[in-house]
Amino acid sequence: MGKEKEDSGIEKLPEGCIAHAIAHTSPLDACRSSAVSTAFRAAADSDLVWGRFLPADTPSILSSALRPFEYSSKRDLFFRLCDPILIDGGKMGMWLERSTGAKCYMISVRELTIVWGETPEYLRWISLPDSRFPEVAVRFPEVAELVNVCWLEIRGSIQSKLLTPKTTYAAYLIFKLAYRSRGLDDPPQQASVKVGLRSSTTLVCLQPRSAAARERRIRMGESDPPTLPLARDNGWMEVAIGEFYNDEGEDGEVAISFTEIKGGHWKKGLIVEGIEIRPKHRK
Repeated sequence: MGKEKEDSGIEKLPEGCIAHAIAHTSPLDACRSSAVSTAFRAAADSDLVWGRFLPADTPSILSSALRPFEYSSKRDLFFRLCDPILIDGGKMGMWLERSTGAKCYMISVRELTIVWGETPEYLRWISLPDSRFPEVAVRFPEVAELVNVCWLEIRGSIQSKLLTPKTTYAAYLIFKLAYRSRGLDDPPQQASVKVGLRSSTTLVCLQPRSAAARERRIRMGESDPPTLPLARDNGWMEVAIGEFYNDEGEDGEVAISFTEIKGGHWKKGLIVEGIEIRPKHRK
């Protein structure tokens, strides 16, 4: 009876048919399918399935990797790409979301445009051991620290064709605050993301707001609270600076900005690692 049960139903289908069906699901579903039976495991682990989950530009990604690596199968390659790799000479990090296979990127601060970024009196470049970009420290420092500026303006971009189609993305500023940081609580910063003709603007505050700052905003008629940062598990912080929908990846440049240019007061102690772009999932 046990053997008869094992050979019944969908188990009788050729492995290729089962694999073809699984390939139209998701990486998470494929992993779950491998636990169903021996036949499902063989199909779910096949190159046919995992080749479909890999990005279409995987060869280009591998050729631009700072350090080459070996893999035994397309499934193995997929999970190796789920851990961040440095690409484009170490100026950008890239990885795949495990559950969906969607591409994620981290744009190094060296690839961002910072007003006064080349003036040591206003901004300095430093190396931190816990930065995502330690391997290229011998070629350029990884993170930027505001020394003292009254005009904060950070801009970056990525081509939409690099991102996974039909996916809603969110952009995050990855940062730390130095011990004696100041001037980053009020007025709040403005962030925007623009893709083609579509754009979104977000009010952000990098430091907890004081009671006096809240009262001043109320008097000025600013009722909507700004977005506040969240702590990451690696010692850094992140703050959401906007989201966008990547349709077919044919909208050209995704332009991202983070500014505070209206207050005119001095700001210091903001340490920027870069901008992270990853899928946005509704709760």
